[in-house]
Amino acid sequence: MTRVRFVALGDSLTEGVGDPVGNGWRGWAALLAAGLAEEPVEFTNLAVSGAQTRDVVERQLPAGLALRSDVVSVVVGVNDTLRCTFDVGAVAARLDTVYAAFTAQGALLLTACLPDPGTMLGLPGTLARPLARRQRAVNAVVHALSDRYGAVHLHACEGDWITDRAMWSADRLHPGEGGHRQLALRFHALLAERGAATGPAPSPENDFPAPTRSASLWWLATAGTGWVARRCTDLLPQLLTLAAEELRHHARGTSARLDLRTSAAVSAALAALSTTERTERTEAA
Repeated sequence: MTRVRFVALGDSLTEGVGDPVGNGWRGWAALLAAGLAEEPVEFTNLAVSGAQTRDVVERQLPAGLALRSDVVSVVVGVNDTLRCTFDVGAVAARLDTVYAAFTAQGALLLTACLPDPGTMLGLPGTLARPLARRQRAVNAVVHALSDRYGAVHLHACEGDWITDRAMWSADRLHPGEGGHRQLALRFHALLAERGAATGPAPSPENDFPAPTRSASLWWLATAGTGWVARRCTDLLPQLLTLAAEELRHHARGTSARLDLRTSAAVSAALAALSTTERTERTEAA
């Protein structure tokens, strides 16, 4: 019997950061893989920490297509929102390219919308709101494209587990083991509804004790400082600019314009994809 092949694309969330096993990471995708079928599953994790949608298109997509997998997860976009080059139109075009390529091969696509990093980090409102607005834009694109390509879509930006600190690692951006298990469980339930997961559901119980407060503080003081420094080099100047704009609009009572601008950008991004699709169909005819 041919084994089920599962390939995972994305960033540190799918790489498994926050769920350490041995000298590496495990993560939700590996936990899910074990329950996709009763027989062993051929699982390949192509996700890389820090990856943006551009990295997925340019590096992970070709490798993933070569594997000709039955199930493909594509969970990415948070790192795009943390860059000064953020462009929801470009994000939409890249995700459309990836989704289309895998579904054309007949793969079952897994996607997810995610909570915004500003809230997870507990940033002040003036700093958090611009990031939240960007993440909502990415989520809106993922929602629309997931529907277009018939993906198994997980609303991971919602639920009580998001506000449960026990589910999250010391950095407050990545799930801990419990959070990764929740993601795997929820994906498994959606797949089981479609008859696409016939193996046992992942256990919700942790294999390892949650890190102590002292261990979390040690991580933040060592590896965590490097993580923050790498992102602040690019993000902080942009975030301060966004915060200043937020304050200006708040003072003028025109904050709603920022939300309208984001909604318009999402609509334009999706409309551009629809226009491209119609043009391609016309040319093919």
